[in-house]
Amino acid sequence: MTATPDANQMLKPRATWREALAVYLQRRVLIVMFLGFSSGLPLALSGSTLLVWVSENGVNLGTIGLFTLVGTPYTLKFLWAPLVDGLPIPLLTHWLGRRRGWLVFTQLLLMAAILGLALTDPAKSPFYVALGALLVATASATQDIVVDAFRVESLADNEQAAGMASYVAAYRIGMVASTAGALFLVTGFETAGLGRLQAWTASFAVMAALVTIGIVTVLLAREPASSRLAESETDAPPSLRRVAQTAITAFSDFLSRRDAIVVLIFVMLFKFTDAFAGAMTVPFIIDTGFSRNDYAIIVKGVGLAATLIGGFAGGFLARAVPLVGCLWIGGILQAVSNLTFSWLALVGPQQWALTIAVSVEAFTGAIGTVIFVAYLSALCNNPLHTATQYALLTALASVGRIYLSSGAGYVAGATGWPMFFVVSVLVAIPSLILLLWLQSRGHFSDLGRRPVEPNRAP
Repeated sequence: MTATPDANQMLKPRATWREALAVYLQRRVLIVMFLGFSSGLPLALSGSTLLVWVSENGVNLGTIGLFTLVGTPYTLKFLWAPLVDGLPIPLLTHWLGRRRGWLVFTQLLLMAAILGLALTDPAKSPFYVALGALLVATASATQDIVVDAFRVESLADNEQAAGMASYVAAYRIGMVASTAGALFLVTGFETAGLGRLQAWTASFAVMAALVTIGIVTVLLAREPASSRLAESETDAPPSLRRVAQTAITAFSDFLSRRDAIVVLIFVMLFKFTDAFAGAMTVPFIIDTGFSRNDYAIIVKGVGLAATLIGGFAGGFLARAVPLVGCLWIGGILQAVSNLTFSWLALVGPQQWALTIAVSVEAFTGAIGTVIFVAYLSALCNNPLHTATQYALLTALASVGRIYLSSGAGYVAGATGWPMFFVVSVLVAIPSLILLLWLQSRGHFSDLGRRPVEPNRAP
C-alpha cells in the first residue's frame, strides 16, 4: 500500500499545451465523457420537458406545480447509496464487476422507466404520469450515484479535473438532447402525421433508445482497479448486514477525519453564492424588461456555450495550479462575477449587456463547479465507500441551492436588484473564511492519502 502525493501536488502542470490537451483524449476521460451524456439525458425528461408535455395536455396549474416534487430522488439519493456500495447485482456484478454491473443495471431500469412514462396519458391519468416520472428520476439519481463513484475511482488524480470538465460538457449536451431535441422530435412526428399523444410517446421512446449510448460505453470501459481490489479485500457478509455495515462505516470513516464537520460546512457553502444569485436570475431578467426570446437565446444559448468553455478552462486550471489555489480562484471568480448583474440592472434591457453578464457568470460558475467537484472527488478517498460518501457530499452541496437560497426573493424585494447581487457576493465570505482555515490546518495535505491505492487500469 502506498500513499499518494501531497494534495497540493496532485494536479501538476504539463510541459506543453499539447500535453495538457492530450489528457482529454485519454480512454478513461472519454469514457467518463460519454457517461456524462448518459447522466444528463434523463434529467429534463422528469423536469422541464415533462412540464411542457403535461401543460399541452390541459393538466391544471396546481397539479403541474406538484410535478416538481418528482425531482426529490436527486436530493435524497444518499439514503440508498450504501446499496450501491454494498450489494452485488446478480450475474451482472460477476460478469462486469461491481461498478460496471450497477451501471448497466441502472441504465436498463432507466430505459424501462422512460418507456413506461412514454405510454402514459397526461390528459387521462396525470397520477400515472407523475409515478412514471418519479421512477425515471429514481433510476436517474441511482445512475448518478454509480457514475460518480466510477469516475472518482477510474481516473488518476491528474485526470480528475479534465474528466469532470468532459463530464459537465457531455451532461449539458444530454440535457439539450432531452429538452430541445425531444421537443423538436415531437414537432417532427406531428408533421409526419402522428397525433399529439402518439408524437410525445414516440419522442420519449427515442430518448429511451439513447440510453443505449451509456450501456455501450460501460461495455467498452474497464472496471476500476481500486474497485476490484476493494471488493477482493472485503469479506462480504450477508447482503443486508453488508449494506448496514457499508452505511455505518462510510459515514464514520468520513467523520473520523480531522476537521470533518468544518469540511461538511464548507462543502455546503462553497457554491452558495452561485445558488443565491441563481435563484433570482430568471425573475430579474424578466423584470428588467427582456423578452422570453431574449432569455431562451441568450441565457440558454450563449450561456450554454460559456458554460462549456468555462468547464474546460476549469480543467486546464486544475492541471496548472494546486487544488487549494484552484478553490481560491474558483471561489472568488464565481462570487465577483455576480456583480455583472448589478451592472446589468443599471444598464437596463440591452441585449449586448445581457450577453456579457450571462457569459461572464456562466463561464466563471463552470470553472467553480469543475474545481469544486475535483475537491469532492479528492475527499472520497476510500474505494469501499466512494458512492455513499460522494452522494452524501453532493446532497450537502445541494442544501445551499435548495434551502439556504430559498429566502433570496425576500432579500431582492427589500434591497432592489443592484444591491441584491452585491449581497450575493458577500454571502461567499463565510466559505472563503473556512477555506483559509482549512488551508492553515493542513487539510489539503491530508487529501492525498488513500487507504487503497492499487495500480489503475490503463
